[in-house]
Amino acid sequence: MTTAETKSRTTERGQYRGPDAGRRAARTTPGAGAGGRVTVAVYAEDLILQTGMVHQLRMRPEIELIPEADADKAQVSLVVVDMVDDATVQLLHRLQRNTSTRTGLVVGFFESGALQTMIECGVAAVLRRGEADQDRLIHLVKAMANGEGVLPGDLLGKLLDHVSSLQRTVLDPRGLTLSTLTAREAEMIRLVSEGFDTSEIAQKTSYSERTVKNVLHEVATRLELRNRAHAVGYAMRHGLI
Repeated sequence: MTTAETKSRTTERGQYRGPDAGRRAARTTPGAGAGGRVTVAVYAEDLILQTGMVHQLRMRPEIELIPEADADKAQVSLVVVDMVDDATVQLLHRLQRNTSTRTGLVVGFFESGALQTMIECGVAAVLRRGEADQDRLIHLVKAMANGEGVLPGDLLGKLLDHVSSLQRTVLDPRGLTLSTLTAREAEMIRLVSEGFDTSEIAQKTSYSERTVKNVLHEVATRLELRNRAHAVGYAMRHGLI
């Protein structure tokens, strides 16, 4: 059977080959590899991609490959595909439901339009297959296990542009921000930090004193802050004002 036929049949079924299906691994604590190794499950759309990825990872002592039956216990799931198609999206959404595993994507061709899909599917790292030598793969796996994200430089630039566009076109018109504070909340806390009292803040923001009190109370309640001074400290520590 040719590679194209294998891929076609696999995609039609909406299934991917499981991680290292032929091996029996020693029993380990879920999510933790023996000797501190990173546990990895590999999902590939055809046997050739599966075999190549498993071969590269198996050679490294810091990696422990997880058999198919225990794939949901892996720290890292690697999805290896030619491109992000419907079958890939279905798999990514399924993996996203497992909050104890982080998902990385090793992809042959990544369309700019797939960036939004990647974000929605909770993908933590992306590596192009043409750049996926053993060292880069290990770096990606370790970074994900440490809670970090990995993106090619051009995709990182597109992601920042995407976030900026989201803020400008969707959130700003509604007075919202990507932070934990709305624009109105941030402005009122900034005025508190400058020493203004409730009546002065009301005058400067053109809100009633009651609205100012309600807004500051809502912030304190939502973020579990003790008082206004605590709210100012929180906002400054997190770069919100």
